[in-house]
Amino acid sequence: MSDSTSGGVRLNRFLASCGVASRRGADELILEGRVEINGKIITTLATQVRETDHVRLDGKLLRHQAPLTLILHKPCGYICTKSDPKGRDTVYQLLPPSFSKLHYVGRLDRESSGLILFTSSGDLTEHITHPRYQIEKEYRVQLDRPFLPEDSEKLIEGIPIEEGLAKAESVEIDAKRRLRIVLTQGYNRQIRRMLYRIGYEVVRLERIRIGSLTFPRLSVGEYHILSPHEIDLAHTNPSQLSKNRKKTKFRPPREDHPRNTLDDSHSP
Repeated sequence: MSDSTSGGVRLNRFLASCGVASRRGADELILEGRVEINGKIITTLATQVRETDHVRLDGKLLRHQAPLTLILHKPCGYICTKSDPKGRDTVYQLLPPSFSKLHYVGRLDRESSGLILFTSSGDLTEHITHPRYQIEKEYRVQLDRPFLPEDSEKLIEGIPIEEGLAKAESVEIDAKRRLRIVLTQGYNRQIRRMLYRIGYEVVRLERIRIGSLTFPRLSVGEYHILSPHEIDLAHTNPSQLSKNRKKTKFRPPREDHPRNTLDDSHSP
């Protein structure tokens, strides 16, 4: 077994690479005494893992696997959970059974549609969801009545909700009743709650961008396995991209990429 001074990979990073948790979540597993290396329970966060070490979580041997990440165009009517005691449709029903162990990255509520990532990478999950990384998510929002331009500032300055001050990074008016809103926060049903507090009801909400990643040709109910370049786009905001770099456009997946298509009756 390696100690904190040996060469290798830090234990929390190894656990994240196996897809069991983010690095922060892996630290919790270690401190709870659920991880062992070569038969010895480890509670020291600085412990390193070498290639010859045998690492177990709750008695199960772990092996590093190349992370798998895909993006799904979620339809309305599906909830973000692996199973639902009420028997409602879940996002995992849109994916093959072999992808059932992937974690979804950021929820979309049942009434909302749009892009959602699934991954086996704990590091990627943490990078996209943790507030300190400020990864943007852009939404197209349809309202029940015309939007007053002066209300944009209210959304950007922040609307108090139970969890804290909910803010939009930017608000763009596309039409009288249609907005594009960018968030870096991830409060539950945040856009719906912010707009409700200032007198609007959301009729339709769709996530159209994660970081710099967009998929305009991905039909509702379809998924696409991401390339390393596309994963980089997902955790890089547009402002971070080089100004002289061409904006990456979606190319239809090759035939060997798994896809899953629903009929148009599931469209939001």
